[in-house]
Amino acid sequence: MTVTAPTTSEARTPQQVWLRVRGLLLAVLALVVAGVAFAAVRSDGRHGSLDPRSPDPQGSRAVAELLKVRGVSVDVVTSLDEATAAAGPGTTLLVTGPDMLTAHQQRRLHTAAADSAGRTVLIAPGEPSVGRLAPGVRAEPHRRPVTARPPRCELPAAHRAGTTDMGGIPYTTEREATACYPADGHASLLVLPGHGAGDTVLLGSPDVLYNDRLDQQGNASLDLQLLGSRPHLVWYLPSFDDPSAAEGGSGTAGGDGSGDDEAGAESDFIGLIPSGWLWGTLQLALAAVLAAVWRGRRFGPLVTERLPVAIRASESTEGRARLYRKADARDRAASVLRSATRTRISPLLGVSIRDADTPAVLLPAVAARLGDPGREFSTLLFGSAPADDAALVLLTDQLDALEREVRTS
Repeated sequence: MTVTAPTTSEARTPQQVWLRVRGLLLAVLALVVAGVAFAAVRSDGRHGSLDPRSPDPQGSRAVAELLKVRGVSVDVVTSLDEATAAAGPGTTLLVTGPDMLTAHQQRRLHTAAADSAGRTVLIAPGEPSVGRLAPGVRAEPHRRPVTARPPRCELPAAHRAGTTDMGGIPYTTEREATACYPADGHASLLVLPGHGAGDTVLLGSPDVLYNDRLDQQGNASLDLQLLGSRPHLVWYLPSFDDPSAAEGGSGTAGGDGSGDDEAGAESDFIGLIPSGWLWGTLQLALAAVLAAVWRGRRFGPLVTERLPVAIRASESTEGRARLYRKADARDRAASVLRSATRTRISPLLGVSIRDADTPAVLLPAVAARLGDPGREFSTLLFGSAPADDAALVLLTDQLDALEREVRTS
């Protein structure tokens, strides 16, 4: 025998449930469709910042094409093994994200670059990675704005390029070096001599390599001279899925096995999240806020309705009391009790209703009516919230006693 659960007035039918949730489901469906469409539109072969294959404003395809026209071969690599294997005296190794490398990878890269006798160009390395990739160099903590700056150095490439868009991370060193494009006394471009004809170039900002800045100032000239001094350019785009990133974590490889191996990548967690995910999270948060506003809005002014059955006042009072008790709202209950008592006794004392909540008017009238000026009525009628349920019951009894005393006096 099948027993059917009884239906109450609070149970919703499937149709009612559908009417309540269909708006939210449609909003979620629209968001999913928009996300898929956006992903499809964006998946057209675009690349990231400083990618020599990217025509985006912050890509570097323009400078790569100019280098190819000048006879420089450009190879894009995404692993440390490929980058170190390609290093040599006739090669310029460009590292676009030095801070993305682990400490072990940075030491391997520095060793390979130092032994290659070629040129290594590091884009905006910060602390402490600059200490591993260019020992003896210190990155200042405060970035400088990227703006047009004169070279103010004897570096031939900078002298010919003239004013360029430089800034970003400023560098200082006690080593023999050529410091160019100073920002508040610190170099935005630093050239460190290496073995033989090799050297290391530190750029404080990647802006001079961006497509949208190549035609400004002397940016193109500086790029071509720094990256085109050798016949071969290796454009290293570090990747988080590079197998070499897992090496050296146990301290058995890549140097002295100190704690900085265990530190992993120097970039923070936010820097590891693709920008598309950040924008997607922001859109979801905005959608959630809009949905909350939509669901919480009023459907016009409140309308009084005649109840289908008569409810006794005692039942309403008990129901409200249970709600106060469930919410542990002794303060609210005490405030309502005191306010109701003041409202009821004020006409008996010759005090207007609007002055019933004014202690300076009501308290003297109570004392005069009861003929007891020394009695303290302030705590009873305007005091603080009771500490527990027993104190609330005591307050109720005292208010009842006061009201009877006022009525019979």
